[in-house]
Formats: sequence, structure tokens, C-alpha cells
Amino acid sequence: MADQVDVLAARLDRPRGWIVKQALADFIALEERRHRMTLDAITDVDAGRVVDHTDVDLWIDSLGTKKPLPPPA
Repeated sequence: MADQVDVLAARLDRPRGWIVKQALADFIALEERRHRMTLDAITDVDAGRVVDHTDVDLWIDSLGTKKPLPPPA
């Protein structure tokens, strides 16, 4: 992995530390977004805002057919 960082640093004409800092910042931002989305999903479930699994299966099975169903609500 260190070699890949060095190659990327050379390609971008940036120091290795800059590459690592960017990667870490991007990872942290992604994980924060995932965490917020998880909390939002839990709130939706607690409030009863869910879609029945059977409805989702029917919708998925219809995709790629001549008459796909609308996404379940």
C-alpha cells in the first residue's frame, strides 16, 4: 500500500503525507455520512416509515420486464 501511495503522490506531484491526509479525510467524511444515514433509518423504522419486504421483492422481480412496477412506497 505504501508503494501505491508513493506512485499516486508522484503522479499528483504531492507529498506522501498529503495523499494520506486526503484519504483519511475522505474516509472520515464517508463514515460520518453512513452514521447519519443509519440514524435517519432507525428514526424512520421507529416511526413506522417502512416498506413491506414482499412489496420490495415484487418490485425487484418486475425490473427488466416489459411492465416494471413502480418502486414501493
